[in-house]
This record gives sequence, C-alpha cells and structure tokens, in this order.
Amino acid sequence: MQHAEHDRVQLHQLHLQFPSMTIDDAYAIQREWIGLKLAAGQRLVGHKIGLTSKAMQASVGIDEPDFGALLDEMLFENGTQVPFDRFIEPRVEIELAFILGKKLEGPHCTKFDVLSATEYVVPAVEIIDSRIQRVDPDTKSVRTILDSVSDNAITAGVVLGDRPVRPMDIDLRWVAGLLYRNGQIEETGVAAGVLNHPANSAAWLANKLAQHGEFLLPGQIILAGSFTRAVVGNRGDTFQADYGPLGAVSFQFV
Repeated sequence: MQHAEHDRVQLHQLHLQFPSMTIDDAYAIQREWIGLKLAAGQRLVGHKIGLTSKAMQASVGIDEPDFGALLDEMLFENGTQVPFDRFIEPRVEIELAFILGKKLEGPHCTKFDVLSATEYVVPAVEIIDSRIQRVDPDTKSVRTILDSVSDNAITAGVVLGDRPVRPMDIDLRWVAGLLYRNGQIEETGVAAGVLNHPANSAAWLANKLAQHGEFLLPGQIILAGSFTRAVVGNRGDTFQADYGPLGAVSFQFV
C-alpha cells in the first residue's frame, strides 16, 4: 500500500488475492500501513467514517460504516492549491467535521455524548483516493469493503472550513451543501443522510474503537461521512462546497 501511494500505481484487489480474507484482516492491514506512516514521523490528527448511508452500505454488502485514520499530511488550508500528483484518481465529497473538546469513548456512546464532547463543528471537503483498483481489469470484479478498509477507508485529504459552530447552536441534520466543480453544481445533499444525524456517525466510531480498548481524544478531527456522491477531480479543477450559513470550502487541483 505504501508503494502504491508513493508510486501512484494501484494494487490488485486484495479480496481476489486472498479469498479467505476477513474484515478483521482488512483493519489489521490498515493499522500496519498507518503504523508505517506514524513511524516515519506523521501524526494522527483524527479519523474519518465512510459508508454512512444505507444505499452505500447495500452497494458493498455490509450493514455498518467503516473508518480510517486522518494524518497531519492529509490536511489542506481552505482556498489552497492541492498538488494533483499527490493522488492516483482523486474524488471529492462534502461532509461535516467534529472537532472534539473532550475525550469520547464507548461502549455506550450516543449522539448526545458526541454533541457534549464536541468543541465545534466545521464544514469540510474530503478528497478520497484509490490505492487499490476499483474495478479489476481482468475479472471486472468491483472493489469490496475488504479492499476499502485495507486502503484506509480510501481517505487521502481533507480541507476544513473557516466558520466553526457550536454543535448545539444549529440543527446539524439540516446542514445542506452544494458541491461545485468549475462553477457548475455537481452534487447537493443534507447532513441527515449520514445515519439520520451526523453525530450518530461519531458515536458509532467511539463504540467501534471501544471494542479494541481505544477512544477518541480532545482536539481530534472526526469526519462524520459524506452526504453527497463522490465527484471525480482532474488537474486544474476548482471545487467549492457552499454550506450557506456555515460558509464555503474551496480548493484547486494543480
């Protein structure tokens, strides 16, 4: 995985190479890969949650989300230019980011615990990427949840907005976003599409981590999950996510 990212050459799907592979194996691969990055000096700054809609879960044959690690090298400033050569086949999604002010842990975490532990919420854009082939060129097999989890839940970059809000000052279910590419609307969505309330997503993660004796720390960023379809990005494309009262998030691939 490390070489695939560095050389920008995708791997063959792991579930085809290892038919007996399990979801626990996939998370073990993810942890080993992130461990290499941490050993090289990168810092863990949070987590992302994916597959938070029922439609996306059904498409890959699961009944719960997945998660991956956010590292400091993945963070980009709002309004910045993002090097396209950092990625293989980047796509863009819009979502909300919870910035924790308190420790958050399961196993009985609820959305109310998340709201209480959150210092503020900001709109965000996630850049996802595929270090593993999405479609196998020979068998036409589609990537499965095992491949996605191994690939750090396909996360690759995050652009955070500049207008934080307190989580109790707004009904987060009704936060809406318009995703523009080169001035044209490509996708729209509402945050309630994320497990009925985006705080449910962070609660799920806290409970999932509790199974391994882990928890979420103050200051960490929790990307709650996309409420739009992913939009393909190309070199030169400018993306803007308009969140209305919460401002806009933008960047350009260069």
